[in-house]
Amino acid sequence: MSSLALDGPMCYTSTMALLTSQKLKEFYERFRSIEVTFSKELIAVTGLDTRQVHVKCVSDFFPCIIYAASFEGAKVVINTKSGIIEKLQQANNALSLRFCFRHYETGQQVTFFVQARSSGYSPYNGSEDMAIFSLHFSQHPPDDLIEIIGRVLDANINAAKRKEERVLILPDTMRKLRLLTKDITAFIDSVPRRCILRDMSFSGAKIIMVGISKFLVDKPASLRIDFDDPRESFNLKGKFIRAELVESRKDLVVLGMLFADPIPMGYKIRLSDYLNTVKASPASAASVAAAPVAVAAPAAAVPSEPAAADSGTADAAVPAES
Repeated sequence: MSSLALDGPMCYTSTMALLTSQKLKEFYERFRSIEVTFSKELIAVTGLDTRQVHVKCVSDFFPCIIYAASFEGAKVVINTKSGIIEKLQQANNALSLRFCFRHYETGQQVTFFVQARSSGYSPYNGSEDMAIFSLHFSQHPPDDLIEIIGRVLDANINAAKRKEERVLILPDTMRKLRLLTKDITAFIDSVPRRCILRDMSFSGAKIIMVGISKFLVDKPASLRIDFDDPRESFNLKGKFIRAELVESRKDLVVLGMLFADPIPMGYKIRLSDYLNTVKASPASAASVAAAPVAVAAPAAAVPSEPAAADSGTADAAVPAES
């Protein structure tokens, strides 16, 4: 872990970082100057505990809102009537920013201070009382912050560059993805329909369900996909753009779904983390041929067919139409 300025008993060094030092270094070098805005979704995804965030200047603590952050600094919103401006003048603009997150796996609190300097402030949204302060970190950021922000930025890049890569839903990939089950729910015209997830990507998914293709293609729909450790559910909206019959099962149809934007950030992070492990793992020629990731044809807007054709009996356990 990088050295930190520890400001008394309220600050401690955590062991949140699960990535290798090489991966953290890569994140830092790739994303050093890229700033992320802490929207409501990002707060939820990163586990930022907004109630436990503040700045310390001299010996006083000032509640603040983290508006944005990078590996080089942050923008925070503070009430100017709190006395923060006078304290900054006393401290020659030096302060410490306290971050607090909930670990995305254990739920435990992860807290650390980062020393910084204020380079100025301006009114926030025209307010007379609230101002946004620009802070520049005076130290290398802690590994925890690099991991938290780095995973988000990496997921966005993977979602753009690797959007056509399909993950076939096999026992091994389910375990690595922490996918709770491949038996999922599709909502069509607000009616829940049981189906089986066959593959998934950033741009779409393939499912098998009971139905008639001509009544389903071009239909808006959404898929609910559940993950475990930690338990999360994502509602992925889009429409069915492709249908195929299942050999020897006239009651079943294979549907290709194209997701609509915005795709939930948590889903992108889950898939990005998995694809990074596949990319990082050495494989022999034989294992590559059987790898549970394939690239869809560029012309296809939805993941293409698996390397092995659907057998027609592979998903004989598809539930009867309700």
